[in-house]
Amino acid sequence: MNSRAPTPPFPPSKLIRRAVFAKPRPHKGDGDMWPITWAADGFLYGGAGDNSGSPMNFWRIHGEDGGPWAFHLELVDNMPIDPKAWCQRPRVDPARGVKPASLLGMDGMLYFAVELHNYGENPAFNRQCNVSSFIITTRDWGKTWDREATPPDFFTGRLASPHFIQFGRDYAGARDGFIYAHFPAGRDGKSYWCNADFLLLGRVLQGRLLARDAWEFHAGTDASGNPLWTRDGEGAAPVFEYPLMTGEDHCSWNPGLRRYLLGNFSFMDGKTLEPRPYHQCWPESVAPSQLTLFEAPEPWGPWSLFHRDDDWGTVGDYQPSFPVKWMSADGKRMYMVSAGSLDDYNFTCQQIDLELF
Repeated sequence: MNSRAPTPPFPPSKLIRRAVFAKPRPHKGDGDMWPITWAADGFLYGGAGDNSGSPMNFWRIHGEDGGPWAFHLELVDNMPIDPKAWCQRPRVDPARGVKPASLLGMDGMLYFAVELHNYGENPAFNRQCNVSSFIITTRDWGKTWDREATPPDFFTGRLASPHFIQFGRDYAGARDGFIYAHFPAGRDGKSYWCNADFLLLGRVLQGRLLARDAWEFHAGTDASGNPLWTRDGEGAAPVFEYPLMTGEDHCSWNPGLRRYLLGNFSFMDGKTLEPRPYHQCWPESVAPSQLTLFEAPEPWGPWSLFHRDDDWGTVGDYQPSFPVKWMSADGKRMYMVSAGSLDDYNFTCQQIDLELF
């Protein structure tokens, strides 16, 4: 850890002493982002951006575990969303303004949350900005899609990037009858891919996922510590807050440890180590990134830090996730999937062993 880098304002974990990363980092496929879900047919499915001549595509992931070279990727649909048809909207990049936000497998269907974005609106702090998001669905594992399952402005503003919390196969092992999702947001009311300020939390009954008016948002806790919920997205309160250093994060339930695991990424200036968005100076330079890993007993926290790396990856890696399928029964061995710049611009996988107190 570098003392000049921003320090996450969270206490150390009292459950996980440290995370030990194996050296092998197998790379497969091409592209970045890689949200993942475990579907009813037993496969993992993922979305990727900026590869195979497409700004967003859809993959099936084969392999029983994430051990080195024990899996392979199959491209199912190279362009579920055509930017010529969907990105010709105000504030959205017309050629590459669509990216995969999140995937959810439940009741034999796949729900694919798609975000429409631009590459920054503030030259002084040029964060990739999410304008809106919507959900497309498939019942045949990506062969065909219902692209009008929701309107393209299903989520907007600071809710423009939903990230479904992952449970077991086909959503088995969910905590209750709701679907939960985190939303990366800034204090200015917008949603950002990197260097946001906090995460919001939403939930919806499992049978109402595609009904926008059925969503409600975490609005803090009462005097007894019980969560409060509101249908008004503007009334949502942060459940994870790391100013200018919150990424478009993924969260998974680890059933062996009975904890929610959250991987956060943030970019910094290579000289000062102050927060600096990825696209601030792109493509002339790439910012290093900070990886921070957290655990919590509830989707709203409280979050505790168990790993920090101030120079993560080859050159600024991002968007870590932990496929539930690849977790050991006791929860102490798992695999982290991520992407990054240059030679890490693909599906990058690394084994992690967790040492507990």
